[in-house]
Amino acid sequence: MGYFESFIGVNFWTALFVLLNTLLIFFVAKKFLVGPVHKMITDRQKEIDDMYENAGKAQQDAKDMKAEYQEKLSQAQLTSERMVKEAVQRGQNREEEIIRQANAEASAILDKAANDALLEKKKAVNDAKNEISGLALAIAEKVVGRELNGEDQQALVDHFIDELGDKA
Repeated sequence: MGYFESFIGVNFWTALFVLLNTLLIFFVAKKFLVGPVHKMITDRQKEIDDMYENAGKAQQDAKDMKAEYQEKLSQAQLTSERMVKEAVQRGQNREEEIIRQANAEASAILDKAANDALLEKKKAVNDAKNEISGLALAIAEKVVGRELNGEDQQALVDHFIDELGDKA
């Protein structure tokens, strides 16, 4: 049994040495391993928290920008609608102005044509009057057998034309 007891038995000095080595390893590990690892974990957690905070801010900024964009888009649509309405109104006004000018020009052309026709009619009447008076004078001279002076001529022509006007 000696051999088995020596194999399983506990030696005080060996147990003390193992305990001291274990405590030494524990303190060294705590000082050089746990502290820096804890610091790395804390730093990494802070980075992650900052990333989440920045992502939240970026998301809020994106929402704000989207709202601003929507507002500007609706304002642009209103502005474009207003501009289209104004352009249509200007076009209608211009159309009405062109129509008024065309009507005025047409009226002026019709008035001028009526005046020209009236002048042509008067000219034709005067030409006919002169021709008829010449013929009437020639006939009257042959009938009367003498030459008529200016007053007699004029009275005879006027009398003849008045009779023609009454018959027409």
